[in-house]
Amino acid sequence: MLRARIAGIGMYVPKNVVTNNDLARVMDTSDEWIQERTGIKERRYATPFEDTTTTMGVEAARVAMERAGVAANDIDFIIFSTISPDYYFPGCGVLAQRALGITEIGALDIRNQCSGFIYALSVADQFIKTGMYKNILLMASETHSYGLDFSNRGRNVSVIFGDGAGAVVLQPIISDGSPGSASRGILSTHLHSDGSQAEILSMINPGFHVGKFVPEKKPAKPDQPYGGLFITKELLEKEDIYPFMDGQSVFKKAIVKFPEVILEALKANNLQVSDINLVIPHQANLRISQMMQHQLKLRNDQVYNNIQKYGNTTAASIPIALCEAWENGKVKDNDLICLAAFGSGFTWASALMRW
Repeated sequence: MLRARIAGIGMYVPKNVVTNNDLARVMDTSDEWIQERTGIKERRYATPFEDTTTTMGVEAARVAMERAGVAANDIDFIIFSTISPDYYFPGCGVLAQRALGITEIGALDIRNQCSGFIYALSVADQFIKTGMYKNILLMASETHSYGLDFSNRGRNVSVIFGDGAGAVVLQPIISDGSPGSASRGILSTHLHSDGSQAEILSMINPGFHVGKFVPEKKPAKPDQPYGGLFITKELLEKEDIYPFMDGQSVFKKAIVKFPEVILEALKANNLQVSDINLVIPHQANLRISQMMQHQLKLRNDQVYNNIQKYGNTTAASIPIALCEAWENGKVKDNDLICLAAFGSGFTWASALMRW
């Protein structure tokens, strides 16, 4: 059976570094307060009129493609994961396709928030396994800074997020007959969701949540259609146009699901925690990663975190961290790597791979 492997990986982060002290100039917070609660010291913000979700994804993709030794005409499928698209529609997949000069192949957009990269990786893995595609370009990119509330009311959310992108090229692995070569690549992926508490971490509006089509009711104004969203003073005061997070509830759920989904991946492959060379968790909060590490009794050298430098880049956080770890020599051939994520939805997922 064919197995997918990461043949090339790349990342891109904007040049604009925003420290905790920078944020303290516009809201009532401090470097100490932010670090104590999140572990974050700084993050990157997109430069207006230069960086977009698509352009950052494309920059990361170019690096991944060069490292994989593939050109635009070699790519036969695109997957783009983001919760901060440049357009409401069409998705960033086709925009990235256009920017890269790739011909008329399929482009799929995935919205699974913090778990988006692993969900996308799992989809790509299935396509590779069936032999449908041979060079899949997967991008995960986020531009959060354009839509955050930088007032005191929004600080608990706004101090956490940053912008950036990661990308990988996936190819089928070919066994060369050497010991262990057939066991390399993505071993398994595990996807979960539970929408019962969806609003605990959400951005309800703008969108089409407000209103329903009710034929017997007339519009409030002659030019107002049925349903849809209408930005009003009351809506602004309710803060519904900004992301909302019940941080404590998210934390409590995450510290249960992170270890659970990692152990699920290990069990599926008859492996132990001690077999893992490196866990790369979604960079949601350093305290969550530290709790997961403690619960699984992982050594410091078995977990890679870089939220301190980049903040939470949701779907992009795992490929950024994986790329940086690889560039720093912390990911080597035949290493057992576990990726794990938990986020809005709630969704959570893991992927186990032999590099």
